[in-house]
Amino acid sequence: MRSYLAPLVASCAVLTPSPALAQADDLASLRQQLASMQAEIERLSAQVTELESREGAAAGPAAQRDPAPTASSATEETTITWSGAPRIESEGGWSFKPRGRMQLDAGLIDAPPGVGGNSIGFATELRRVYLGVDGTLPGNFGYRIEADFADGVELTDVYLTYDASEEVTLTLGYQKPFWGLEEMTSDLFTSMLERAAFNSAFGFERRVGLSGTYSGENVLVQLGVFSDDVESLDDSNDSYSFDGRVVFNPRLGDGQLHIGASAHLRDLNDAVSTVRYRARPFSHTTDVRLIDTGDITASGERSYGLELAYTQGPFHVAVEGHQMTSRRPGLPNPKFRGGYAEVGMLLTPGDVRGYRNGAFDRIRPAHPITEGGIGAIQLNARYDRLDLTSHDIAGGKQQAVGLSAIWVPTDYVRFLVNYGHLWINDAAVLSDASADYEVDTVGLRAQFDF
Repeated sequence: MRSYLAPLVASCAVLTPSPALAQADDLASLRQQLASMQAEIERLSAQVTELESREGAAAGPAAQRDPAPTASSATEETTITWSGAPRIESEGGWSFKPRGRMQLDAGLIDAPPGVGGNSIGFATELRRVYLGVDGTLPGNFGYRIEADFADGVELTDVYLTYDASEEVTLTLGYQKPFWGLEEMTSDLFTSMLERAAFNSAFGFERRVGLSGTYSGENVLVQLGVFSDDVESLDDSNDSYSFDGRVVFNPRLGDGQLHIGASAHLRDLNDAVSTVRYRARPFSHTTDVRLIDTGDITASGERSYGLELAYTQGPFHVAVEGHQMTSRRPGLPNPKFRGGYAEVGMLLTPGDVRGYRNGAFDRIRPAHPITEGGIGAIQLNARYDRLDLTSHDIAGGKQQAVGLSAIWVPTDYVRFLVNYGHLWINDAAVLSDASADYEVDTVGLRAQFDF
């Protein structure tokens, strides 16, 4: 642009009249000079404008290739969604979400005199207080870290996942070895305060291991190899197990069919080991077990489970059974059996029994109280049976009829009342020298999760 300024100044100097010339020339000559100067200025101005346009065109593509970072572009790289708690996601496969739950229980156990002493009666407890996080990592990896703070600190889920494909997921860490329908259903969504008695009696728990899951359109296959629970892992523990489960879950008419089976083989891998099977009386507010095998010398365990369920809209029915065999070299192998049958119905219009990935899922009220509705109301009935007597082992038998009413005002809040009547035979805990008696229980729960 400087090359155009010199001619402009020179032109102005040439065209500027001196006093003598102004006196000699007439007015017409002065006007002619001013017109000529104006034309020269306009020509130079047009050249300057053209030059600036060319310089801007040359700089444009570079500016598009390397834009300056702005606050809006940084915001577009990170998104926050809500699913009970904030889920933070960013480019590259990163995500992070806090998770947790709280369950506050109160229970009353009415047993005959002499049963359980002060441990039987009314009690309250923080059943579960979970806190943790889960999310994803670049490369199709995922993670979950969670612990229960209700009584000290107890790890629940601690694992790393890898999505090998849309259907196949590998999991390494502390997890459940695919025990069965009710055990694989979260405690947030069970129909009763506690799962069926055989789930706790047979030691269904999380263990450290490596597993793989294939989830097809109508088929779920879960296989894994496991060691033991975290608290039992030390230098003297070298047990291992092979566990598997297969579920066939096609749509049947307007409903969902569920047919499943599981198998489990465990080797305690020690010269001398013991196992023990026992159960609480339909309530977790007491540590008294009315039926109990005591310690059994064993080298390992094998067990099998069968599952059958059907859901259609607000209705569901489920039947499940499990047989546990203690392997005792040189002695008869006792077989213990447990199972339940359940039916349930949601009474509120538009509500359905949740089901997903081979387990019952969350009930989401069609008309929650946040939208002026009353939430979801569900009624359930169950028959539960556990037999811990076999061969020379007399652990007793427990039968129970249970009823429950559940109110779900919003997706993440739930209230439950539970009644159970139990028949105990050959009990480990006697009532005035009698091993056969009946027990009643009532339980209440308030819970929320995120």
